[in-house]
Amino acid sequence: YVDHVLSSAKRAVNLTNSLLAFSRKQAVNLEPNGINEIITGVQKLLERLLHEDIELRVQLCPKDVTIMADRTQIEQILMNLSTNARDAMTKTRILTITTGQASIDRAFIGKHGYGRVGTYARLSVTDTGHGIDDKVKEHIFEPFFTTKEEGKGTGLGLSTVYGIVKQHDGYITVDSEPGKGTTFHLYFPSVRVKREKARQIEAKMPSGTETILVAEDDTVTLELMKEILGEYGYTVIGAADGEEAVRSFAQHRHKIGLVIIDVIMPKKNGMEVYAEISALDPAVNVLFISGHAHDIVLDKGIIAGRSNFLSKPITPDLLLDRLRTLLDKKARPAP
Repeated sequence: YVDHVLSSAKRAVNLTNSLLAFSRKQAVNLEPNGINEIITGVQKLLERLLHEDIELRVQLCPKDVTIMADRTQIEQILMNLSTNARDAMTKTRILTITTGQASIDRAFIGKHGYGRVGTYARLSVTDTGHGIDDKVKEHIFEPFFTTKEEGKGTGLGLSTVYGIVKQHDGYITVDSEPGKGTTFHLYFPSVRVKREKARQIEAKMPSGTETILVAEDDTVTLELMKEILGEYGYTVIGAADGEEAVRSFAQHRHKIGLVIIDVIMPKKNGMEVYAEISALDPAVNVLFISGHAHDIVLDKGIIAGRSNFLSKPITPDLLLDRLRTLLDKKARPAP
């Protein structure tokens, strides 16, 4: 029943988030971010997202350009554009991501019919795919417009990109011809701020030495979490499904400090895993994760509270902070 409820809800959640982004009503957390830093941080994830026969080329400008951005949403842009490029390329398969500083001037505004004069960070994503004709270009940013086969996509990928760019007071253009590939140019207003503050925040992200069991069936997410936690001192045991999670916990429970459990997994779902491992250790420390909204999971009684639950996508700082909070809370003696 739980699997059925959440599987049905997944499409609605993704659809709602995409439409909110397009309508510019989705909440954003704008902070100073270097455009190069964002791309470097998500590059390994993009490499896993692409097929092995696709070459990813990243060409970053020598001096990073700072923008006010919601890092998670810029990463979402890159994932959406990369997915579209992957599906559009057949023979020569090269995806190129470049950054630079650009100026929007009167000539730009005259050519495109929009824009505000100023200095911008330019992010360009180029593929060697089949290209887009002028008729299709007129509609590509509209919600539900798609050239993919039925059942292959929602038609919300590029409209989501468009909405996020607009939320950042930016602009997007597309250069493409049939048979000559496609380039999306994204422009974000650059800002003059001291990057030291952002670096200090990053440097203060909490670390640890405990052993963490991560039960996550999505291989990209699992590898990414193992990489992040390992970088900050934790020993990580990975499990790709519910049964493996239970076996791993039974084998290593005396040294496991916390278990991260995806609510939806094959073979055993998150709550079935929790029931079995808590029978082995009633005091087990657990953090549930899900691609679904808090309220959907909470309202169905799948988990008891908010402190041990995070919605995907999860930023590294949020994951590390919540992990440390739960570990320290259990470590404190009762008053």
